[in-house]
Amino acid sequence: MTGSSYSPRFPARVRTFWPLFVSWVAVDFVTKRIAEDSLALHVPRSVLGEFFRFTLTYNTGAAMNFSLGQSSRVAFTVIATVMLFVIFRMYRETDDRDGWQAAALALIAAGALGNLLDRLRSARGVVDFIDVGTSGWRFWTFNVADMGVTVGAALLALLMWRQPRPPE
Repeated sequence: MTGSSYSPRFPARVRTFWPLFVSWVAVDFVTKRIAEDSLALHVPRSVLGEFFRFTLTYNTGAAMNFSLGQSSRVAFTVIATVMLFVIFRMYRETDDRDGWQAAALALIAAGALGNLLDRLRSARGVVDFIDVGTSGWRFWTFNVADMGVTVGAALLALLMWRQPRPPE
């Protein structure tokens, strides 16, 4: 077939989104189970000195331990569910050739689903275990799902910023 008439069986959007989404959810799930099985609660295990450690914690709130008190679990479950619907709608509206936007949406959706599954699985909250910083300053403990949301959101923002604006 000639280059102009060839059409892949699955568009770039599909070939990018689904493998990345499924892989990220799986890696998040597996790493959280390993952390729960091999780490003691709130006991740091050094990986790269003081800078990079694994420390098992459970977060009943949202990012950076943002909390809504007793309502946190239900509220953040509802918010994550609504966000997943929004992300999947954005995915459906993504151009078939736009693999980069599909990748950004896959990371965000996978991270949201990974943390949502933790909220549904246990009242203890979301499993966090990646701990970076120095003895004088430590970043909030996070997980693979959080990395997906953060990287995906940054990529999506960059892609949207770079899109040409429609003429007025």
